[in-house]
Amino acid sequence: MPRREVDVPALVRDARAGRPRAVARLITLVENAHPALREVMAALAPHTGRAHVIGLTGSPGVGKSTTTNMLVSALRARGRRVGVLAVDPSSPFSGGALLGDRIRMVDHALDPDVYIRSMASRGHLGGLSWATPQALRVLDGAGCDVVVVETVGVGQSEVEIAGMADTTVVLLAPGMGDGVQAAKAGILEIADLFVVNKADRDGADATVREIRHMISLGDRTEPGLWRPPVIKTVADRGDGVEEVMKGLDKHLRWMRTTGELDRRRLRRAVAEVEAIALAALRTRMGELRTGQGVESAAARVVAGELDPYTAADEVVAALA
Repeated sequence: MPRREVDVPALVRDARAGRPRAVARLITLVENAHPALREVMAALAPHTGRAHVIGLTGSPGVGKSTTTNMLVSALRARGRRVGVLAVDPSSPFSGGALLGDRIRMVDHALDPDVYIRSMASRGHLGGLSWATPQALRVLDGAGCDVVVVETVGVGQSEVEIAGMADTTVVLLAPGMGDGVQAAKAGILEIADLFVVNKADRDGADATVREIRHMISLGDRTEPGLWRPPVIKTVADRGDGVEEVMKGLDKHLRWMRTTGELDRRRLRRAVAEVEAIALAALRTRMGELRTGQGVESAAARVVAGELDPYTAADEVVAALA
């Protein structure tokens, strides 16, 4: 079917005015890699860089969606406009996704200043969707003061969220394992805040002790370095939300004072530009393969006329 014509200036204007259908349409253009995407990003660029991006990650079942719902309530009480990107896993068999995170956020379904978007990971590893960076730009450009990114339930090494967020919150729950399990989990090294949810259960205090012990093993003793707080919550009751908000505020102030906020956003932009450039190169490589450029060079390698490094140099020269 032919693609619908897109009035990008009108969509961006409506999104900036807080109209959710325009925001939804822009994110759909992102997810579908629509030809108008370049125009969309160019139109949004002057309006981005203002939102505080908070990443929530943790194992399945620790209460990420419930905690997100709790944070949105606290942010709305402060008068903040909030965007939520909730990433759900795609089935490796059917390719489908339940997109069920918003079920736990029905408290904000009718709030015009809260925009919640569920996104399928579509097989992308790292706990996020490949479209997350551009979707973040849409919500930032649409005037959200805070954007909360909730990852897929992750294991020990899915740390991509740390490169996407200004502040990374790692959620834990009692029963995650012993101290050795905590120490070897790479995901814990990315945390700016630790939140031990379901703290009304047995073992919560032990989990807090293990995390604090793990932090003490790291090199965070120099003056001016950020030391992640460990906060206990019971998200479905709202217990601990003020402590979490204070921790987020304190971390944001620290980043602005030390220049870390600008450094993190620069790293994020570098990764985004590299990803787009590499995608363009892969497309060009596909065109070269179709045009027999790569296969021709490979055939000369097989025949002994070229070594693979010289053949690769020829392919790179052709890409240029």
